[in-house]
Amino acid sequence: MNPQKIRNVVGNYIFILPAALLFFTFSLYPFAKVFQLSITNWDGISPEMNYVGLANFKDLLFDNPVFWLSMRNAFFVTLLALVVQNLLALFLALICDREIKGGNVYRVIFYLPPVLSGIVVGLIWNWIYDGSYGLLNHFLTFIGLGDLARAWLSDSKTALISVAVIHMWKGFGWGFVILLAGLQSIPRELYEAARVDGANAWVVFRSITAPLMIPVFILVSILTILGTMQIFDIIIATTGGGPGYHTEVPITRIVSTMIGNSKFGYACAMGVVFGLILLAISMVQIRVSKMMRQV
Repeated sequence: MNPQKIRNVVGNYIFILPAALLFFTFSLYPFAKVFQLSITNWDGISPEMNYVGLANFKDLLFDNPVFWLSMRNAFFVTLLALVVQNLLALFLALICDREIKGGNVYRVIFYLPPVLSGIVVGLIWNWIYDGSYGLLNHFLTFIGLGDLARAWLSDSKTALISVAVIHMWKGFGWGFVILLAGLQSIPRELYEAARVDGANAWVVFRSITAPLMIPVFILVSILTILGTMQIFDIIIATTGGGPGYHTEVPITRIVSTMIGNSKFGYACAMGVVFGLILLAISMVQIRVSKMMRQV
C-alpha cells in the first residue's frame, strides 16, 4: 500500500472518529452498562454492587404483575393510536392532498401538536379534563349531558382512555405529514386515467392510492408502535401513572422503580426486558413489511 493510499485511509477514519466517539460514549457504553447493572441489586448510591445473577429477571417475569399491567396499558394505547390516530391522519392527508383553498394553512395547523412540548400539552389537557372547572365538563353540561361529567383523569374507568386521547391528539400530525408526502409522490396521471375510465373515489383509493401507499403505511405503523410504547411525558404531566396503576406504562414504571424505590439494578432489568420486547416487535414489523411488499 503506497503512502498516498495510507494517508487517504487514515484521513477517512479521522473524519469519522468524532461521530464514532460520540456513538460509543452515549450509545454503546450506556447500553452495555445497563446490562451490567441489570444483574446487580445496586441502589444507585452505594459504591458497592452485589451481583444477583438472573434474580431480577426471574422476579420481573414471574412476580411483578404491575410491570405487565403497564405493558398492557401501553399496548392498549398503541392499539388505539394505530387505528384512530392513523385513520385521522390519513383522512386529513387525503383532504389536504386535494387542491383546496388554504391547504398550506391546514398543513401548518395539523403539524402544530407534534412540535409542542409533551409537558405543556399535558398541562393544557389537565385543565380541559379537570373535574371542577374543566372545559370538557362545561361543554357536556351546556349540551345537556351533565350526567357524564366527571374527573376524567382521576376516574379509573376513564383515565387511560383520556390519556390515549391526549397522545393521539399530539401524535397524529407526524403521521399526517408522512402520509401527505406519500400521497403527493403518486403520479397524478394515474388518477386522471382512472377518472377518464369512470372510476369513483372509492375505486381510485382501493386500486391506486392504497397499493402505492403500502410502504408508507408500514413506516407510519412502525413509528406509531415504537413511539406510543415509549409514551412518558404526557403520563407524567397528567396522571403520574394513577389512579392506582391504571395509567402506568413501562417507562413510568422503570423511572418509579429507579428513583422512587432506589432499585437501579432492578430498573435496568426492566429496561432490558422492555427493550427486547420493542426489538421483537420491530423485527416482526420488518418481516411483515417484507412479506407485504412481495405480494
